[in-house]
Amino acid sequence: MRLISILFKETRPQFLILTLVCYLVGIGTASHALGGFGRIPPGHAILALIGALLSHVAVNVLNDYFDYRSGLDLRTQPTPFSGGSGILPQGLMSSKQVLSMGIISLLIVVAIGIYFLVVRGWGLLPIGLLGILVIVLYTPLVTKTPALCLIAPGLGFGPLMVMGTHYVLTGQHDWLAFWASLVPFFLVSNLLLINQFPDAEADSSVNRRHLPIVIGKKASAYVYAAFALSAFCWVVVTTLGGMLPPGALLALVPLPLALVTIRSVIRSAEDRDALIPLLAKNLIYTLATPFLLGVGLLVA
Repeated sequence: MRLISILFKETRPQFLILTLVCYLVGIGTASHALGGFGRIPPGHAILALIGALLSHVAVNVLNDYFDYRSGLDLRTQPTPFSGGSGILPQGLMSSKQVLSMGIISLLIVVAIGIYFLVVRGWGLLPIGLLGILVIVLYTPLVTKTPALCLIAPGLGFGPLMVMGTHYVLTGQHDWLAFWASLVPFFLVSNLLLINQFPDAEADSSVNRRHLPIVIGKKASAYVYAAFALSAFCWVVVTTLGGMLPPGALLALVPLPLALVTIRSVIRSAEDRDALIPLLAKNLIYTLATPFLLGVGLLVA
């Protein structure tokens, strides 16, 4: 039981909620395209969810492995939202065991992807290949390239996850899924961006190069504001333009919390202690917005 508990903690389960809400957006677009939730094939839906969760697990675990090997874990002052699982620094698992766990998770994702290629067609291949590249290269390469570091998280949880889920459930690509996927794209990119603020000094010591390091926290706060506002503006524009159904407007409910958080982040960008509660507020609206978008699409 203790081993299972350690393995579970290493997946960083508190962050896997993000996978569930982004997956729900794909369920919503597929339901809308198929003419009802009841027409979604349940076996494929379950398998797609397993693949999505294990993709996130693979990223988390491999990131833990590389951060420990680089010495970053020993230099970072953890927050509830950043700093790794703590499993390796505490000696609860060896680095070899963590690496094996990450590789096994990724191999299962690949196996699920191959199954869907067989039953749904080759249209999934570009999404699958790009997803694997993001998982494998995230820590070694992406975190050292500011632009990629900004957009890669949103790409993974937005277009790749939403459009991938939509494709395996419907058997075809649809602009509806792409339009909807840009909401989690902006929000998840922002989630990782603001979580980098408290770790900027430690990250810099191991040659990471994300925006808070390269352009500073104050300037990065304005990028954060732009991405957050873009998510909500996109909901309005696509709904008024008929690209998303009216139910998508439900995603605007967290907007007041987002506006308060944006203003506070700009004011407190350089104050680590003041930022910690803002990370929590950011997480709340980052999870609530795609969840409500998915619900709105299902209702529509």
